[in-house]
Amino acid sequence: MLPARRTSKSVKRARRSHHALKAVNVSACPQCGQAKLPHRACMNCGYVSPKVSIKIKSEE
Repeated sequence: MLPARRTSKSVKRARRSHHALKAVNVSACPQCGQAKLPHRACMNCGYVSPKVSIKIKSEE
């Protein structure tokens, strides 16, 4: 069965206004200054918090 009325451009675009992608929230690592996700370990140095640090394997 077909729709009774055609969806207008404004209604269609208003519905899609929430589909936009949001920017990733990054913060600077206090140890090395590299960009990292909040509440995650730094991929560069492995820093998590002053008491916790993770060892990162070096690529060679």
